[in-house]
Amino acid sequence: MERGEAYGFSAVMSGAFLLSCLLFAAINRHQRGPYMDEVFHVPQAQAYCRGRFLQWDPMITTLPGLYLASVGVVKPAAWLFGWAGSVVCSAAMLRFINLLFSAGNFYLLYLLLVKIHQKNKAVSGFQRIMSALTLAMFPTLYFFTFLYYTDPGSVFFTLFAYLMCLYGNHKTSALLGFCGFMFRQTNIVWTVFCAGNVVAEKLNEAWKTELQKKKDEKISSRKGSFSDWIRILRFLVEYLVSLKNLVTLTALTWPYIVLVTVFFGFVFINGGIVVGDRSSHEACLHFPQLFYFLSFTGFFSFPHLLTPIKIRKFLLSLRKHPVQYSLIAVISLFLIWKFTYIHKYLLADNRHYTFYVWRKVFQRHELVKYILVPVYMFAGWTFTDTLKSKSIFWILMYFVCLLAVTVPQKLLEFRYFILPFLIYRLNIPFPSLYKQLLELVFYIVVNAVTFYLFLNKTFQWPNSDEIQRFMW
Repeated sequence: MERGEAYGFSAVMSGAFLLSCLLFAAINRHQRGPYMDEVFHVPQAQAYCRGRFLQWDPMITTLPGLYLASVGVVKPAAWLFGWAGSVVCSAAMLRFINLLFSAGNFYLLYLLLVKIHQKNKAVSGFQRIMSALTLAMFPTLYFFTFLYYTDPGSVFFTLFAYLMCLYGNHKTSALLGFCGFMFRQTNIVWTVFCAGNVVAEKLNEAWKTELQKKKDEKISSRKGSFSDWIRILRFLVEYLVSLKNLVTLTALTWPYIVLVTVFFGFVFINGGIVVGDRSSHEACLHFPQLFYFLSFTGFFSFPHLLTPIKIRKFLLSLRKHPVQYSLIAVISLFLIWKFTYIHKYLLADNRHYTFYVWRKVFQRHELVKYILVPVYMFAGWTFTDTLKSKSIFWILMYFVCLLAVTVPQKLLEFRYFILPFLIYRLNIPFPSLYKQLLELVFYIVVNAVTFYLFLNKTFQWPNSDEIQRFMW
């Protein structure tokens, strides 16, 4: 990092943290007590603060990473500053832990952008700082910076693990992956993603060697005709059945293999991936979750994905390959028909935006979910098109992880899309400065509206005196 870029990054990060602190103070003035899932998280953390580590709320479904991390920060701070009484492990103090995680996420996003795009000399320091700021302000993640939820810490340890993986520190990466797993069990998928990065890199090297041997310059490791895909698949099978190659890959990825083994041991002993209340968190094959994620990504990345050039390219591709797209449409319609699930929370809780998305869009008519298939197809095409700079093996690995982290979820919940979105957004080519600024302004506007609604547009349920607020 050059000196000017370092000063610029420090100034932007400090300014963003100061703004977050002011917003944090406003939110805590309006909502002093625990809200929504904080009703479970805050008392559990306070029990840990009192040393009651065997006490557990059966309604909590995640492992105690958030509470252990909170006690590890709050207790030394209380001793150092002489805090005592109700201020220690209060709701506000616990929420402040996520503000610290948010600052850490800002720094990690910047470091990841530098590492992933280090070969692109055309990218300026200002663009890297702007992109890091934009992703740190990503609305779904930024909102939960100010509540005591698992998301900021979950993202922090997962991004940290990814960064260490890219630098080749795989034991450290696996350890950080374990920390992420302790925040949310589904983060084990991103441990597999880190291992997949190593495997994809080796596969890409071997594939390039294969092409050089046969002197076939026309075949690319990124995209090609159907016959090229068959050839890549054949190469993949041949590579992975080789004992020598498997030993090499195992030697490189053994820290991740150990962690995944621990995960399966946990699932076996626990009787499932969810701890606590499992009745509302049953796994199922909810394939339309992938379509919802693609639409979600298209909405929040519209400056990159929804452009006239992209639309023209998609229509041209549609005209050149009508049979393939017709087959995709038929499969999509079938998946929507047979695998659409509606969680009871989605229909019952009118505090979440997903409640209104479902009611205003999908419940207008039974056919709406099928009519949206062309939108999903465009979203999927443009999503994949922006990743064409990555190797085919990286893309395959990412999509496997994307399916694993979204499809089993019965509940449509935007928080589940945060990590796959950030991983995607970090790996697409740097857009123009205009698009970056448009994206940042869009995020700021969405955040401003979200916090305005949360703070000022409160309401009450019938037969309840509690104030309710709108949120992601």
